[in-house]
Parts: sequence; structure tokens; C-alpha cells
Amino acid sequence: STHRLSISGVPVLGGRESIQKAASRTSATTLLIAIPSAESGVVSEIAELARIAKLEVKILPAVQSLDERPVDASDIRDLTDEDLLGRRRVKINLDEISEYLVNRRVLVTGAGGSIGSELCRQLVRFNPAEIIMLDRDESALHEVQLSIYGRALLDTPQTVLADLRDETAINAIFETRKPQVVFHAAALKHLPLLERYPNEAYQTNVLGTLTMLKAARRAGVEVFINISTDKAANPISVLGYSKRIAERLTADFAYGSGAGKYISVRFGNVLGSRGSVLMSFRDQIAKGGPVTVTHRGVTRYFMTISEAVQLVIQAGAIGSTGEILVLDMGKPVNIHEVAEQLVRNSSKQIKIEVVGLRVGEKVHEELFGTGEIDERPRHPLISHVPAKSIDQNSLVMSTSDAREYMIRLLEEQ
Repeated sequence: STHRLSISGVPVLGGRESIQKAASRTSATTLLIAIPSAESGVVSEIAELARIAKLEVKILPAVQSLDERPVDASDIRDLTDEDLLGRRRVKINLDEISEYLVNRRVLVTGAGGSIGSELCRQLVRFNPAEIIMLDRDESALHEVQLSIYGRALLDTPQTVLADLRDETAINAIFETRKPQVVFHAAALKHLPLLERYPNEAYQTNVLGTLTMLKAARRAGVEVFINISTDKAANPISVLGYSKRIAERLTADFAYGSGAGKYISVRFGNVLGSRGSVLMSFRDQIAKGGPVTVTHRGVTRYFMTISEAVQLVIQAGAIGSTGEILVLDMGKPVNIHEVAEQLVRNSSKQIKIEVVGLRVGEKVHEELFGTGEIDERPRHPLISHVPAKSIDQNSLVMSTSDAREYMIRLLEEQ
């Protein structure tokens, strides 16, 4: 509708089909995508047309990144993985969220991690009475405090250095700080490493979660949100087994704890997280390759950290105790095609090698397990799935073969 018009006296030369012709006519060197509401499919299409026209691409951030302020030239930046793969506009209900967060004491475990730190940054906007950031990594705590408050002396009660596996320390934190809302994001998450060290997964992801749940129940926590993963749906890996048990433990406390809401939130890969496949690709490209892909047909779900955390916070408002809230991750992305796109964008001659699936990896990840139904009564991007509980009293404190023990536990219950 803007074709053949002018904006502030500058003529409109055409639509996206005219990019190459306009670049030749004007000798332009850069294309700016000035559509803050554009989703990743549109951005990818325009970026590819710009690449063909040999134009550098810049972009304005997505709408939710602008915090409802006016756009200026300082917002213009290079394209990121989030722009090309995970950019969606997420609508949340601020009233529903405020109801359970405003003036509450909120504890975030794994506060220095990718999800935990973004949770902390977003939660402070809801004016909690106190935010308690817990992690075992002191440098990560320094970074998240600095990103929120602009200073990080680590000398305030906001930061807590502790390990989930230290039951005495966790109990003391709940007894003294009395959190009312808990976001449990701390976990071991690297799939191939946990295949080699299954007992570590069991100790942290299972028994560490159990410690948190017991402490939360004793403290009378109002809302407990366990952060889960798509690996927990029909699990075939140590990571998946441990997180599936954590989901079911959370449900056990939901059904047996009386007061308080205990839910899990399940989602797939987030863009920009430490150790993610896309960061690995970029590192490999920077070093001249090769880029390694496990399987030509492998697909994964992706979402930006900001989008995932907004929906996690929303899920805390609308979930019912005992439920698993499954986030809509959009369409799965072919990883080999992503590698090809990143290599093209680099303008380097880099080889892509297919190295084969590792133990515990699936060709296609699943968000729903067998028998779980996709029902969305409250929000278009959040599904509600009832969780089957697992008896907390059946867990052992140590086992000689954690992998086989977790498989047997899930099969028998």
C-alpha cells in the first residue's frame, strides 16, 4: 500500500521483491529492517534477499525488547540468531502475573544461568518485596546482579551462594528468608556430559529438586515453579529421565502438600544459552570450521530466552497445582539448514560435517509425552497437562547405577 508513495519526502521504491533493483539504483550498502513486530520468518526472508543483493543487514529490536519507549538510532543493531529463528511477539496478562508476584518474597535458583538470570531481570519489574538470587557460581551471581542493578559488590542479601545438594544450607535459606514464590531453574543440563556422569544428574536434578520441594513445603511457599525441558517428554537420556522424575516429584508435592501451588513448565532450547548448538556453530565458523551436525534430518525447537521467561512467568499465574505447563515453541527447525544459513551469512568457505547422533539424542524432540494432550484453556501459547506423581519416599539417596535406577523408577511408577 506504500508503493509509489513517499515518506518525509523520500520516495518508496517498492516492496521486498524490489530490494536488489533498489540497491543497484541507489548504490545502497546497508538494508535496515525497521519492523519491530516482524517475526523470524519475515526477517529471514528479507535477510536472504539482502544477502543476494550484497547488502549488509541491520535491524530494530522486537517490540517487547523496546519496553514501550520511542525508537532511536541507538536501537539499530546487527542481526542475531534470535532475529532469524526465535522472534515472536508474546502477549502476557500483567494483572494475572502481578497478583502472585507484587510484594512477594521471590527466590530464583540457578539465578546465574541463562534462564535464571533473565527471570531475575524480568521479575524485578513486578515489584517483589524481595528477590533472592541463588546460585553455586559466584561469578554468575556477580554478572546477574550487575545486569539488574548496575553494581555488583555481592554484599547484599539479594545474592545467595549455595548448592542444591547441600540440604542444610537450603533449609536454612528457606527458614530465614521465607520465600513465598520459588522459580526452580537450577539444574545440570548438558546431555552428553550427563550420559557419562548419570549420578551427578540424579544428585542435582532429582535429589536437589526434592530438597527444594521439601523446604518449600515446610516454609509454606505459595507458588513453586519447576523449570523443565522437552527432554522430559518420552525421555531416552539421563537428562530426560532426571527431569521427568523432577516433574513427577513436583506433582507429588502438589497432590500431597495441602496449601500452595506446585507446577512444572516444560520447553525446548532457548537461543543464546551457554553451550547451545548455535553458539557452538558460531565458534566453529569463527575458527574456520568444520561445522559439525549430528544428523542431516535432526530438528529442534527454539525460542528466545526473553520469550520463554515471559511465558514461564505467565504460566505461574494460570497453572493449576499438579500441572505441567508446556510452552508453544513454534515450528521445529532443521539444524543442518541452520548450519548452512550461518555458513552462508559468514561468507566463508566452511565445510559442514555430519558426525552422527550421540547417545541419548533424538532426531526430533517432543514437547508432549505419550498420552499427554495439547489443551490451551487460558493462553494460546501455553498447554496444560496433568502430571502423574512419583512417590518421594521411594527415592534412594545413592545408587550404584543412577541411569538404570531412574529408568526403573519411571517404569515401575
